[in-house]
Amino acid sequence: MLIHTPHGRDASIAEALLHEAGVTSRTCPDLMSLELALGDDACFAVVTEEALRGVDLGGIAAKLAAQPAWSDLPFIVLTHRGGGPERNPAAARLSEVLGNVTFLERPFHPTTFISIARTALKGRHRQFEARARMEELREGESRLQIALQAGRLGSWEFDVEAGVLAASSTCKAVFGRGPDAPFTYSDLLGTIHRLDRDRMQDAVQASITKGIDYTIEYRTIWPDGSVHWAEIRARLVRDRYGAKPRLVGVSSDITDRRTAEDQLRHVNETLEERVSLRTAELKQAHDAVMAEVAQRERMEDQLRQSQKMEAVGQLTGGLAHDFNNLLTGITGSLELLQRRVQQGRTGELQRFVTTAQQSASRAAALTHRLLAFSRRQTLDPKPTDVARLTAGLSDLISRTVGPAVEIVTNSAPNLWATLVDPNQLENALLNLCINARDAMPDGGRILIEADNLVLNVRQAEPRGLPPGQYVSFGVTDTGTGMPPGVVERAFDPFFTTKPIGQGTGLGLSMIYGFVRQSGGQVRIHSEVGRGTTVRLYLPRHLTDAASEDVWVSIDAPPRAEPGECVLVVDDEPSVRMLVVEVLRELGYGALEAADGRAGLEILRSAARIDLLVSDVGLPGGMNGRQLADAGRALRPDLKVLFITGYAESTVMGPHPTSGMAVLTKPFALESLAAKIRALIADESPPS
Repeated sequence: MLIHTPHGRDASIAEALLHEAGVTSRTCPDLMSLELALGDDACFAVVTEEALRGVDLGGIAAKLAAQPAWSDLPFIVLTHRGGGPERNPAAARLSEVLGNVTFLERPFHPTTFISIARTALKGRHRQFEARARMEELREGESRLQIALQAGRLGSWEFDVEAGVLAASSTCKAVFGRGPDAPFTYSDLLGTIHRLDRDRMQDAVQASITKGIDYTIEYRTIWPDGSVHWAEIRARLVRDRYGAKPRLVGVSSDITDRRTAEDQLRHVNETLEERVSLRTAELKQAHDAVMAEVAQRERMEDQLRQSQKMEAVGQLTGGLAHDFNNLLTGITGSLELLQRRVQQGRTGELQRFVTTAQQSASRAAALTHRLLAFSRRQTLDPKPTDVARLTAGLSDLISRTVGPAVEIVTNSAPNLWATLVDPNQLENALLNLCINARDAMPDGGRILIEADNLVLNVRQAEPRGLPPGQYVSFGVTDTGTGMPPGVVERAFDPFFTTKPIGQGTGLGLSMIYGFVRQSGGQVRIHSEVGRGTTVRLYLPRHLTDAASEDVWVSIDAPPRAEPGECVLVVDDEPSVRMLVVEVLRELGYGALEAADGRAGLEILRSAARIDLLVSDVGLPGGMNGRQLADAGRALRPDLKVLFITGYAESTVMGPHPTSGMAVLTKPFALESLAAKIRALIADESPPS
């Protein structure tokens, strides 16, 4: 950025403000240095009105007038009387000389100056991008011309409706005309041999009416009376509305080839194959040039999209399955801890604590990778009271943000319920509070508020929502705030303003995906130095919010009948340990295997097995479904319970098999016990 503000402290102030915004600047002490610095590498210039008043701006005007077509260098003029011609007639002169001018009246707020500077910088960068595209187009045209010249091909275009023919100098040479000679469609018809003229016109008409490619060879009569041969290839193209048909193609002089063909046909018939081969190679080269120009960009886009979707599908599927395995280890360990405490058996607690901690640590790492590749999550929506959820998290939020931050909650009386996944909403609230804490390094206040909101059409449209009733749920901090450029990119995956190692850039992205899946919308309002508000708009749910806790009920599960035995196959040791522990506690005999092949060996033995409990994604070349099919071939009455992180339809298919059921991870151990009892007893398993 160039600065020409020779009076007062304007130059140092502008330089400091732009340095803070990350913009490199160069001070020009006089008008001559400014004129010399106005090159293509300059992004914009900041000048004061008084520095340009009463001086000769002819050199600068000439420099600006000589800018290339892509360039329109922005100027920011600092003035005491505004930039409009009504208030400042001198502004009209500056606008005429400088062209792309933004007037900023002093005194101004630093944020306003930085915002205008960034806007000018963004506009200049777009000009640079236009320059790059223009250079690419010129290079592409140059390469095409070189290819045409190398193949001795003349390009031409015929406007069917107007009857206007445009031909290159190489094309004119094919018909014996000079590069500057006029060459209309009538001139073209006049050069064609009278015995070939009707055939040529019929081929043109067929291409226009039927849309087929125009390919023909005919004789031409040059102005000196000599006979030559021309090969013409073209394709019919239309505009994007399907109108204005044009024939676009190439022509080449094949006189030598046709002469050689005639001579060789008389001399040696065996050489005909070589001539045909050469003709085919030329045809292939012509077709390749035209096909590459029309299809290259489309094929590259399709390839990139295909590779991206393939990678996303492979990575997210495996990560989600592994994460559900780890969740099962965590929730199961916690349930067993609760039971052992109630039973007074405290000697076994450390084993379950260790298993839960290890699974939670691995799950945290998997979560980052999973969210990085899949914006869509599997949700378990329930009618939720946002005020009750916030109150339940208040202690955790206070401990997380620390004593330097004051937490204030404000929920409307008779707050409506909303249908969301409460766990995801808790994660979103905790994530927003952590972001707010990080934006207040010296402490401050976080306001968590929830209110009922009715939006009409005029109010709903700016928020990206249909009209209706919503629960408005917001988190407001008194922190540093965000500039508009950061707000625009806040929901982009991997975008973060935190130092390396202190943020993944996935928190707000995850919140956005969760809220959008729940039928709502997220909006951010922020001002630099005045804090930030992130507000979630969630649709109202007319059913009362659920109040039960999934992990509280410890009802006595059904116990085993004497002698009953269950085979457990799962490659995750923590899941396998928890299932076996529950089975033994309920009186079942339990056998276990880490993969499908080991499980099949047990099924081949004489051991009593009343039920097979298996994960679906098993290592070793045999998945859970294949193991179940092989087990049923050995034991036709074998009952099977799949425990998996995949959807039920993925495991069972559109037609469920009798004697098989699916329990999706993570699950409550009471649900596992009930499913096992129901399957062994030939009852319908509870949902």
